[in-house]
Amino acid sequence: MNAATPHLDLTAPEVVRKISQRSLVIGVVFALISGALAFLRPDEFYSAYLLGFMCWLGVALGSMAIVMIRHLTGGGWGTVIRRILGAAMRTLPVLAILFTPIIIAVGQHRIYPWAMPLESIQDAHIREHLEKHSFIKASYLNFSGFFIRAIIYFAIWNVLSFLLSKWSKQTDHAGAPDNSGRFKAVAGPGLILYGFTISFATIDWVMSLDPSWISTIFGLLILIGEVLSAMCFAVVVERILFNYKPMSEMLTPDFVHDHGKWMLTFIMVWAYFSFAQWLIIWAGNLPAEITFYLKRLSNGWGSIGLFLVLFHFAIPFALLLSRPFKRDIRKLVWLAVWMMLMRYLDFFWIIEPNFSKSLTVTIADIVVPIAIGGIWLWYFFRNLAALPLLPAYDPDAHEVLQPAHH
Repeated sequence: MNAATPHLDLTAPEVVRKISQRSLVIGVVFALISGALAFLRPDEFYSAYLLGFMCWLGVALGSMAIVMIRHLTGGGWGTVIRRILGAAMRTLPVLAILFTPIIIAVGQHRIYPWAMPLESIQDAHIREHLEKHSFIKASYLNFSGFFIRAIIYFAIWNVLSFLLSKWSKQTDHAGAPDNSGRFKAVAGPGLILYGFTISFATIDWVMSLDPSWISTIFGLLILIGEVLSAMCFAVVVERILFNYKPMSEMLTPDFVHDHGKWMLTFIMVWAYFSFAQWLIIWAGNLPAEITFYLKRLSNGWGSIGLFLVLFHFAIPFALLLSRPFKRDIRKLVWLAVWMMLMRYLDFFWIIEPNFSKSLTVTIADIVVPIAIGGIWLWYFFRNLAALPLLPAYDPDAHEVLQPAHH
């Protein structure tokens, strides 16, 4: 730490532990309700579970991706939220455990058509597709392949998280080594691995809900949504911490401005990928591809698609063009919260039409994601409280520490 700033206490405020405890209570209460739904309405439960799991997994993986981007590019914008992002990515072991109900759903022949006996598949188009392409089901879409690939995905993500966290913790003590080279050596290949693994995981966990549909850009669409979720979540947490030291002294308007610009960037890229997917499918006009939009533009689902165009892109884009808005954490946080709700709605629009022809919201769609979120937030805030809010002896820490004591 800079010798001129030895008195700065970087310990997380007590409110972090309080939020962790309250999150656990909420998670347990809603988990009990979710457990009842698993017995009473299993199909609704498992589809809602996949929805909630993908939302919170996106925050964890997106946080890891932003950490790796920060190590490759540098900048105080990433240093000030590095421990927030690190605490989020270290929830991956818990998410690996929380993936168990999805494995159970496959084993019980639920939600995924390829896991069901052909005669029980109600969608005639999907049933005919699986009959015609039975080799795909035999060679790729089967329980053992699904399970083994999930282990590989989580193993890669947890190894990356472990290495990034281990070297980051070393910078909390005097005499810490300069791990910049190590971070860059992992971050470059790590981002490539992240891109490949989340693309294949998305194919396995989301796209295979309709095995007859194909999109080569779908993995990138989910990826950009994850980094957007992570940046929005970081803004929400830094706003909570801004009421307390040391974040109140470290978080400058310039850093907040940078976070707002990242949000704007990710929103624009999400819109570009979404439009590109629609344009390519529309131009191709192939029956195997248009089924995705046919389901989602009729029977009430189209209203959600229009809502996403306006409130996931157009209005947030217009707001983030304002420089004063991006520099004010008290204003930016409200948009960050809204965008996290839009990420939930986007996943809802992607996943739920596979299970209901008309727009339907079940109690499980609300309760189950809250249950997963409560447990996830408990572990996140536990992680956040375990380490100082800044790696004080990291070579880049001066970018944050010096403005705090200018």
